[in-house]
Amino acid sequence: MSFEDIYDHDQINQWLLDYKQAKNPKAKEQLRNFIVVACMDFVKKIAHGLARRSTDPIEDLIQVGSVGLLKAIDNYDPSHGTSFKTYSTYLITGEIRHYLRDKIAMIRAPRELQELSYRVNMLVQRLTLNLGRSPSDLEIANELAVPIKRIDEVNEIDRRKNIISLDNITNESVDNDQPLVDKLIDDNYQDQINRQEMKILLAEAIGILDSELRNIIEMSFFQDMSQQQIADELGVSQMQISRKIKKALSKLYDVIKNKEEIF
Repeated sequence: MSFEDIYDHDQINQWLLDYKQAKNPKAKEQLRNFIVVACMDFVKKIAHGLARRSTDPIEDLIQVGSVGLLKAIDNYDPSHGTSFKTYSTYLITGEIRHYLRDKIAMIRAPRELQELSYRVNMLVQRLTLNLGRSPSDLEIANELAVPIKRIDEVNEIDRRKNIISLDNITNESVDNDQPLVDKLIDDNYQDQINRQEMKILLAEAIGILDSELRNIIEMSFFQDMSQQQIADELGVSQMQISRKIKKALSKLYDVIKNKEEIF
């Protein structure tokens, strides 16, 4: 699913403007959460692309990528001339790669490969910003003027990384021997609450939709079905589902935005 399958640039710019101009804290939070929910398939696409070179559980990468999306929503400034697609791609990819670099210990490898790995990571971030997507291995090899076999060797290093055990003890405080898994739960607790509140709000708002759009939104957001899965289920094309989701999201967003005055 591409960025354009989720929304067009005018739509997301309007959503971001409404979010930044919202004065009621509760309404502002819900507008922000709505944008996150609407963009989550884009985060998943990036996470799945990067997971091909990692042994991380995909859900972990999606969670980390969501942090990049939140930063993009809060900090994006259209006056700088960069599209939200390009800006959010850069931050989402950066967060995931930062996580992989900091949380996963690389096995010992020849210095030459370690240096090439560093150059590859830096190049990928730059090309992602310029292209608005993750570059292919061939593009990386051509840019660095090295055989693609060398890029494959760097990728093999990534595949052989070891994930830090969630049972490890954090080193932040000698007086607080807290398992990393507990810390992750604590850090994500409020985010889980926000997502649950968003689902409740969506459940209330979808009552305004006709039965067809309501069914599609329920399958997409509550059953986590992909657009292609929904299309197969309903016997229509993926493009038709994409258009219907855009239409439904637009209606739902209007409902949520108009609630600002009653909070």
